[in-house]
Amino acid sequence: MRGIIPPLVTPLTGRDVLDVAGLDRLLDHVIAGGVHGVFLLGSTGEGPSLSHRLRRELVERACRIVAGRIPVLVGVTDTAFTESVELARAAAEAGARAVVLSAPYYFPAGQPELAQYVERLVPELGLPVYLYNMPSLTKVSFSVETLRRAMQLPSVVGLKDSSGDLAYFREAVRVARARPDWSVFMGPETLIADALSLGAQGGVPGGANLAPRLFVELDAAFHRGDAARMRELQERVLRISSTVYAVGKHDSAYLKGLKCALSLLGICGDFIAEPFTRFSASDRRRVEEHLVELGFLAKPC
Repeated sequence: MRGIIPPLVTPLTGRDVLDVAGLDRLLDHVIAGGVHGVFLLGSTGEGPSLSHRLRRELVERACRIVAGRIPVLVGVTDTAFTESVELARAAAEAGARAVVLSAPYYFPAGQPELAQYVERLVPELGLPVYLYNMPSLTKVSFSVETLRRAMQLPSVVGLKDSSGDLAYFREAVRVARARPDWSVFMGPETLIADALSLGAQGGVPGGANLAPRLFVELDAAFHRGDAARMRELQERVLRISSTVYAVGKHDSAYLKGLKCALSLLGICGDFIAEPFTRFSASDRRRVEEHLVELGFLAKPC
């Protein structure tokens, strides 16, 4: 695996109600933008906030819509071991290519406990596994030594790192060289250019829901050695981050801003899973103004 794999937003029309038409439009939008895969039920997909029933419905419908055009990766992180196994089984039956596993996010595990957890769980998942390092939400990071230990499991095939720590990322890339089949992906989109330069195989940027072609072109510019174009595109990524994601006052601003932007573009609704709620009318207008400034929307007459 390599390239740009957006952590797909989960379109909703209400509490525990999937926006099926919005999901269809969103998947067509990112596939038309040239992405190399999609990742369901990550942080941007609000995975931990969705019922197990809805998670399975999303996976089944998304795989049906994608119909093999690109690989589908499914987040199976859960506080319950058996729920991760059941969701992975559903993902395999639906046609997913791989699953993505973070540390359980309630009881903080020590590194030996985390390594043992991975060693027990991975053989039961039935698909290739990408580890997902997200310490800001799980309270636990996959240490470099735990990565080395996980690499002894043949079905663990890579890492998505959303720590934002470039020193850690550099070390993860170095360690991954021991397995030529391992892929290391950067999560935070503002760091993708740096990550590619450090040896990443690609990125998992939430902004690729909104502007898939932008990120695909950034990745392509790196691989053809066009540093000037790469800097230009990374600057555009930074402008999205500093405007669309900066409207709200809280940590939820990124997700609210992204869903609001997608709704303004007519791709899917902006309903967001609890405990959050969609933006107010005034914040929605600010997002719309930013989309006009960025060229995603025409200026109102």
